[in-house]
Amino acid sequence: MLKHKNSFIKNIYYMLSYAFKVLQQTNYEEVESESFENIYDLFAEILIKGLNKQLKQGLYKEYIDKYENLATIRGKVNLRDSLTNKMQRKQLLVCEFDELSEDNTFNQILKITMVLLLKESSVKKEKKARIRKLMLYFGNISQVDPRQIKWQKLQFQRNNQTYQMLINLCKFIIDGLLLSTEVGVYKTPTFSDENIEMLFERFVLEYYKYHYPNLRVHAPHVRWNLVAEDFNTGLSFLPQMKTDIKLAYQEQSLIIDTKFYGAILSESDKYKSNNLYQIYSYVKNEDINRTGNVSGLLLYAKTDETKDINHSFNMDGNRIGVRSLDLEQEFSGIKGQLNGIVGEYFGLECH
Repeated sequence: MLKHKNSFIKNIYYMLSYAFKVLQQTNYEEVESESFENIYDLFAEILIKGLNKQLKQGLYKEYIDKYENLATIRGKVNLRDSLTNKMQRKQLLVCEFDELSEDNTFNQILKITMVLLLKESSVKKEKKARIRKLMLYFGNISQVDPRQIKWQKLQFQRNNQTYQMLINLCKFIIDGLLLSTEVGVYKTPTFSDENIEMLFERFVLEYYKYHYPNLRVHAPHVRWNLVAEDFNTGLSFLPQMKTDIKLAYQEQSLIIDTKFYGAILSESDKYKSNNLYQIYSYVKNEDINRTGNVSGLLLYAKTDETKDINHSFNMDGNRIGVRSLDLEQEFSGIKGQLNGIVGEYFGLECH
């Protein structure tokens, strides 16, 4: 488990900046220079700046299904319920219609996140005052139960793509603050390991995309290297092999699997077999011609309990590496380690 030291908190900002490129814009420059004592004070500042920018563009609206008693026809008339009204001597039509509204799931998430931050003691009073001013723009937005948000159903498209960073940030905040409370018990708010792992993976991917234009950087599926008859009959029973990151340059490829665990080694001080089997399987199925040009790397976020790790093994003609990346060092050190990986495997320099 990583402790939330000042350097780590600052690095969370840098990782967010790469993962969500919007943070690299000018209105977020002050965040980089500010000192933060805890993760939620940082998140509050980013959210405030993001919301101020979004409000200038206008809150996202989408069509919401409405069902109302009206004096005049609007949309589709529900005949059965309208007849019920007439029998009850109500001179109203029951209408079903769509209405373009700000009171949608995206804005509801923004509002409940602000509500939670206002209740969080680690957020500074000055930031809470700014959040209260922003809340005035959300007076017509419903307040939802954060535990009932169906994150997996959210879809981003052209009209709401500016919400992507904000909603992901809200998920980080909500997940962490909900984890910090139990029935009748208050615990120190944490940034969950699951969210750090997701951010860590996306950060590494976007870092290489930004700094290494000569590399092909993506996250493809690896196809199982099966004989024809098995491919036709048995493929549906096999799990998908989805890579975190794949770097390719000329004939060489490197598949990177990012990991974030409380402990990198097992109780017997050995690398965890499941992780090694996974990266080995990715590499061997990708290198269908057995050229040895495909390598694999398990990249662990370094924890307090582990020393720096950097091992490389030749496994049946392919190079499989295991190394750690210290997220509590200065960000220049993180960049140096990531650049070192590309230099070692491809001989390229950072742009």
